[in-house]
Amino acid sequence: MSIIMVVLSILIPISMLISAWLFTMCRIVYHVLAVGCAYVFGIISVLAIYEILRDETVFMTNIHGIFQNWLFLLSGAYLGCYGIYTLLRWTLKELRSE
Repeated sequence: MSIIMVVLSILIPISMLISAWLFTMCRIVYHVLAVGCAYVFGIISVLAIYEILRDETVFMTNIHGIFQNWLFLLSGAYLGCYGIYTLLRWTLKELRSE
């Protein structure tokens, strides 16, 4: 399973980069998805921390329950791939301009 996650974390940003070069509409879709995922990721995080502070429970043991939320995991995974895609895109732009 870990090998699949490593391979996908390499292939997905590269495929995003290629599709953004081929279809300019993909760039807009990727940006909009990133904004939506950032909101979802942030809201779920804030609500989990608020619940822990409100209930005065032990922070380190209860916060790990957030990792059982598939929406949190999917939005975080997309943000990770989007971040790598953005870094690749900036790097290639810099290399082309020199």
